[in-house]
Amino acid sequence: MRSLYGKFVVITALIMFVSGLLAFLTVNTYYHQQLKGKNDEKNMKIAMSIASFIESTKELDLDHYLKTQAAVGYKLYVVDEKRNATLYGEPFRVENLTSETVDQVLKGERYHGMRDFPSETFVTGFFSNKLANTVGVPFQHEGTSYALFLRPDIKMLFTEVHKLLGGMVIVMAIISLLSMLIVAKKLIDPITALTVATKKVGEERFSGTLDIHRSDEIGQLAKSFQRMTEKLSENDRIRKEFISDVSHDFQSPLLNIKGYAELLMDETLTEASRKNYAQVIQSETERLSSLTKQLLLLTSLDQLSSPLQLKTFSVDEQLKEVVRKYRWLVEEKELSLSMELEEVTYTGDPAFLEKVWENLLLNALKYTEVGGTIDVLLTEEPDHLIVVVRDTGIGMDESALGRIFDRFYRADDSRTQKSGGTGLGLSIVQQVVKLHAGAIDVTSKKGEGSTFTVRLPKLS
Repeated sequence: MRSLYGKFVVITALIMFVSGLLAFLTVNTYYHQQLKGKNDEKNMKIAMSIASFIESTKELDLDHYLKTQAAVGYKLYVVDEKRNATLYGEPFRVENLTSETVDQVLKGERYHGMRDFPSETFVTGFFSNKLANTVGVPFQHEGTSYALFLRPDIKMLFTEVHKLLGGMVIVMAIISLLSMLIVAKKLIDPITALTVATKKVGEERFSGTLDIHRSDEIGQLAKSFQRMTEKLSENDRIRKEFISDVSHDFQSPLLNIKGYAELLMDETLTEASRKNYAQVIQSETERLSSLTKQLLLLTSLDQLSSPLQLKTFSVDEQLKEVVRKYRWLVEEKELSLSMELEEVTYTGDPAFLEKVWENLLLNALKYTEVGGTIDVLLTEEPDHLIVVVRDTGIGMDESALGRIFDRFYRADDSRTQKSGGTGLGLSIVQQVVKLHAGAIDVTSKKGEGSTFTVRLPKLS
């Protein structure tokens, strides 16, 4: 049976059967080891009292008296010295009393059949309706010897109270079983819904909401699954957008290169036009090269949870070197660049952090108009270092601020195209800062500039 509900039904029935069997074996063992002797002793006293009463009462109607005793809950088997046997009460299932036993009792011995009844695994001696499972005593009546064999009539021992208790136990067992099956159904239904939803996710169908409202572990699992599905849906959307953006960003420069390469084949071109076209091809090639390098860098950052090569280095010297590298662009745009750098040493990955400073500085240089201002600040706190890159560039509105760290997002696409931007720089910055367990914040206002603040904890 493959369904979980079917397995639960089978296992429940199996548990009930095994528990019932174990309970029977336990009770049976307890009876044979602890109660059998006491039961024999108790019934022996009853048999002796009957025999004593018969012997002490003159002119007793023996047959009537024995019938009376049988009517109050006993099975009596009486054998006289001529081996004539009379049964009083309900018949025994098996009359397996040996003649040797009858002879011994007639000679005056007592028979302890209950005490000596053999221990059988699946037969409870208390309920065994065999003639051998009796007690026997001798008695005399009107000069004749008799052997009296006695045992309780189990059917008559079960009173209305016992029947009510037995019925109550059966009803409780049935109700408990049905309740367990209903509860199991309610537990399994959400699991079935989760299974269907999992198959949909496997087929890359991330839409839909689980209609499971519970506060237990299954409800928590459903909520976690729903969050996972939403995250997968978002990742799938981002993946498709990423592929689309990569295709677009590769296609545009490739088309330009192809177009200008075809134009260069025109033999009537002037030297000036030929140089101009060649410069465009070189610019687009450099743009493709930059895009490829940044994609490879992002791939390495995504695939490795901690790709850091930790070294202790001087952050202020690294910032100065990055500014020196792009000094030509500062002078070309006639920008005012100021640096306030404290002497700070830090343990981190210098190669990746250099990419952070480069991307933040290039971002400021690209979006700051001629004659603008750029400030670079480095300060140290007991547990953090803080790097601030502030510019007086074109700034961003609220909608752009929420997406600037998305891959291939450009706050000003036309300007980025002119400056050769790929839309990956700030994504790289965020990834590297996260790998250093840091945080990056940005504040910006349209037309007034932007401020990027990087906080890096000192790694122990």
